Amino acid sequence: MINLLKIEWLKIKNYGAFKIMAIFFAVGVVLANYIVFSVNKNVIGESEAGMLLSSYSPYNFDNTWQTTSYASGYLLLLPAMLIIILVTNEYTFRTNRQNVIDGWSREQFITVKLAIALIVAIVSTIIVILTAMGFGFTSNTNFSTSGFSHVGFFFLKALTYNLFAVLISVLIKKTGFAIGVYFIYIGIENVLAQALDTFGKKITKTIDLGTIGDYLPMNAADGLLTFPDNPIKGLIKNVLPTSYFWAVLGFTIFYILLFFWWSRKKYMTSDL
Repeated sequence: MINLLKIEWLKIKNYGAFKIMAIFFAVGVVLANYIVFSVNKNVIGESEAGMLLSSYSPYNFDNTWQTTSYASGYLLLLPAMLIIILVTNEYTFRTNRQNVIDGWSREQFITVKLAIALIVAIVSTIIVILTAMGFGFTSNTNFSTSGFSHVGFFFLKALTYNLFAVLISVLIKKTGFAIGVYFIYIGIENVLAQALDTFGKKITKTIDLGTIGDYLPMNAADGLLTFPDNPIKGLIKNVLPTSYFWAVLGFTIFYILLFFWWSRKKYMTSDL
């Protein structure tokens, strides 16, 4: 596997799109969190709502892991799009077929692509950890790992997005089409999730199914990450559907395994 990963690295290390999107993601994580930090300090902090939040800071060490994971989660479309490009390029330039001719098995090829999805998720998580620490140290609060579990939830979300990108790639094979389907699906799922949550509110009096929208594939991963609790969030919590976290986590793990199995199955049985 190490040798196969080295070959993959030789393919992408000088690839322009890889460098650009990697830089955009790393810078984007810092910038997105700086925006949240700045808005909280300069806008909310000086408003009437700021009185409710006078003793609250989203980037002290009790909250920084959760806040940074939540804000950075919106940028996970970038590494997912990169994975789509890398996988579909193998079909476009017939390098997947050439690898098999050169002695790779189908299983080795798809396993490497899935490993890349895992590695990208790990690297993304490391960037989030470093960013969270940076903002935490600027808060002048004592170092704490309270809430660090949210970094793990970020990793699961990143892995979900990346494995779904691999699946879309082996199903569609065309770069532009695959990216379009990926984004369209996410948009449709978000609309459907909102509709399901509205439906859930109507039947809560008989049976509380919670945030039904979070049981869908991508929304399950999204539902793992929330903004830290604060007085304003507490005021609106009563009008929101019940969130069954362990159900959402269970669905997320199920979809990760499904995307992994489906991607392997599709590549192993389809024409090259």
